[in-house]
Amino acid sequence: MIDANTIETLTKALSDRLPAELTAMKEEVENNFKSILQQQFAKLDLVTREEFDAQNAVLIRTRVKLEALEKTLADLTNCKN
Repeated sequence: MIDANTIETLTKALSDRLPAELTAMKEEVENNFKSILQQQFAKLDLVTREEFDAQNAVLIRTRVKLEALEKTLADLTNCKN
């Protein structure tokens, strides 16, 4: 999930771009922006960088093991011939 600081930053950036006539409603608009952003990011089913990096490390270890097993299998197959 995307962190709260990122949502706050996006909310502030959006509200800063509002026309001057809407500045009186700034707090309400910011709350609406924040709510919409949280809902939309939740729908995207995002993962954090830490989760991504952890899964990437698992994938790399698995690939190394697979390559070792493939080499062992190839060596065993060549020994039988």
